[in-house]
Amino acid sequence: MSDTTLIRGGTIVTAERESRGDVLIAGEKVVAVGEGLQSPAGAKVLDAGGAYVMPGGIDPHVHMELPFMGTVSVDDFLSGTACAAAGGTTMIIDFCIPAPQQSMLEAYRTWRERAKKATADYSFHMAVTWWGEKVFEEMGTLCREHGVNSFKHFMAYKNAIMVDDATLIASFERARDLGAICLVHAENGDLVFRMQHEIFERGIHGPEGHPLSRGPEVEGEAANRACQIAGVVGVPLYVVHTSCRQAMEAIARAKLAGHRVFGESLVQHLVIDDSVYRNTDWRSAAHHVMSPPFRAPEHQQALWGGLQGGTIEVIGTDHCTFRTEQKAAGKGDFRKIPNGTGGMEERMSVLWHHGVRTGRITPCEFVAATSANAARIFNIHPRKGTIAPGSDADIVVWDPKATRTLGVATHHSRNDFNIFEGMQVTGAAAVTLSRGTVLWQNGRLSPVEGRGRYIERPCFTDYARSQATRNTHFAPTPVQRQEFVP
Repeated sequence: MSDTTLIRGGTIVTAERESRGDVLIAGEKVVAVGEGLQSPAGAKVLDAGGAYVMPGGIDPHVHMELPFMGTVSVDDFLSGTACAAAGGTTMIIDFCIPAPQQSMLEAYRTWRERAKKATADYSFHMAVTWWGEKVFEEMGTLCREHGVNSFKHFMAYKNAIMVDDATLIASFERARDLGAICLVHAENGDLVFRMQHEIFERGIHGPEGHPLSRGPEVEGEAANRACQIAGVVGVPLYVVHTSCRQAMEAIARAKLAGHRVFGESLVQHLVIDDSVYRNTDWRSAAHHVMSPPFRAPEHQQALWGGLQGGTIEVIGTDHCTFRTEQKAAGKGDFRKIPNGTGGMEERMSVLWHHGVRTGRITPCEFVAATSANAARIFNIHPRKGTIAPGSDADIVVWDPKATRTLGVATHHSRNDFNIFEGMQVTGAAAVTLSRGTVLWQNGRLSPVEGRGRYIERPCFTDYARSQATRNTHFAPTPVQRQEFVP
């Protein structure tokens, strides 16, 4: 039974509980969980004594080989899923981003082709970058035929992929009727555009201008607007990369009002503050340019509180890597620096070190934030995000005592910079299994190009029906649909 593995003697941690026991894997699935499981003849045995056995991480916010701001991010689906596995993450959800007026299905096919090289599993959110009858129809096709149940909306990047409120409303309504969930990048793009111009005209041209043009109020306003629109329409909403107190408070208010709103933050925003933009080394400052930007320390404390209190359910990375020569396109004009940082390989170790080891969160809450909640929100639980008979054998054997120093010398990303450079952390993946296959063990990465599988995510049809009934003033009609077509 060469395709059988027994993980013996660890502490099994899911979002619900911790328990001592063994995990038996046959092929790609977990077949048994319990104490004293017998090893079948020929099975491979992994000793997890002194370690935690947890679901492999799910990072629901990444960008592999993304064409953006005149260049393309350097980690592709092979290097990206490989470095994810080295950190204990076994599935990513990327974003298909059509150009304005481009067919969603055409963009979807392009991203599927790029992803064929992945070594671990993946799925896609679809971005809505314009509105029309074709978009309306293709959203339905993506849901019904391709397992896409989430649609992203950029409220920033004016004159590029930013959408206006009319498009938000139309798309939110369509997603509601399909049983899909809406995602928003919450920044007021009109304000950002104006502030960028004003700050540049004041003579501030370096990376320090980036956070000045995208203050927390800009993010808070957009988050509140998206939450209110979603609440009126009656569609579940997921606010990506929440970086500040104002945005988190908007999410909390919506939750208290009974709306289905979920908050995501990035592990980078929990531990790095805005002092990085005042670094006299232009290269270092530019490598920290991402949107939303890093915030003042008081926002980090608020985000930790949001994670502890349930306002923030998911910790992702927005992994989108650009090398120094690509960042240099914005030397002399911060508005042209490609936005993005890495973090996928480091996410789980950084969160464990600064979260679990400090007592801010428990191991069960760690699993919830790094895998289980994303699996539930995007409707792939219990296939992913837990360890139970029938689940995919996406598992990380986690050594809580392992220490390492993060940086370019040890990471597996293709980037030439690491925003966690020199950070010492305790807690790391000892073994990472993707559907039963070991991709990382004893500090050795063994990626297999093309091994990753596309994971379909069905829509929540019962929720769609209940919301359509509750919000009869937004019941779809052909006339109403046409009102939103530019």
